Amino acid sequence: MLTVNEMMTPEPITLTSKHTIYDAKRLMESKRIRHIPIVSADNTLRGLVTQRDVLSAQSSSLEKAIGELDPMHAPLECFTRKEICTVSSYGGLKEAALYMQQHKFGCLPVVDNNRLVGIITDTDFVAIAINLLEIQEETEPMEEEEEIVA
Repeated sequence: MLTVNEMMTPEPITLTSKHTIYDAKRLMESKRIRHIPIVSADNTLRGLVTQRDVLSAQSSSLEKAIGELDPMHAPLECFTRKEICTVSSYGGLKEAALYMQQHKFGCLPVVDNNRLVGIITDTDFVAIAINLLEIQEETEPMEEEEEIVA
């Protein structure tokens, strides 16, 4: 059985709740990622900020009245999803994929002993599918070319 540990991204890029949604936006753009775990100083998972959260904050900053705090500069603790599902690094890869599919999650933070050790995303599962398709192509017997009778 393949485990999450074998396919997860170890030591994911993180922020703390003191960072702003603007910090998350810049980091997502520069690293080309869509999910950022929010951790405490001891690497305890505190929540998750997604690209959707950033887009929502941008929308609300467009709608804000003059003089109000710009949501893009508010601390992440205002936007962090605190009730998130996680997976252990020893969990089954297939089970993690099925769970993500059933709940329409884009990622699962990987937590062992209450500490963030990695992240597995839908992009990781696309990479797995591509690898499996390539293996299948390599192992399929070549179709014999038919002789052309003139």
